[in-house]
Amino acid sequence: MHVTLVNVHVKPEHIDAFTDATRANHAGSIREPGNLRFDVLRANSDPSRFILYEVYRDAAAAAAHRETAHYLAWRETVADWLAEPRIGVAYEAVAIGPTADPGAGAPA
Repeated sequence: MHVTLVNVHVKPEHIDAFTDATRANHAGSIREPGNLRFDVLRANSDPSRFILYEVYRDAAAAAAHRETAHYLAWRETVADWLAEPRIGVAYEAVAIGPTADPGAGAPA
């Protein structure tokens, strides 16, 4: 399993547009064959800070995500709206809840 948390800081004047564009990316991402989970979270204390929680079957599926039309469109669309560069950190899944694929090793 390949898990990445992407920290995104958005310029305040672009929060609504970023949210809309990210929802469109989310809709495409959850339909990818290697995607197990894709959550978009916004900080309660600072609405300009988001985390994208991405779980893919493996590194190849995560790499394939970065080649999809919806991701490439999202990346180009939001580029000028970011207050700073995105920071993606890969994690090892130690204990994970149910995913879109019960056969992926998560509890059913």
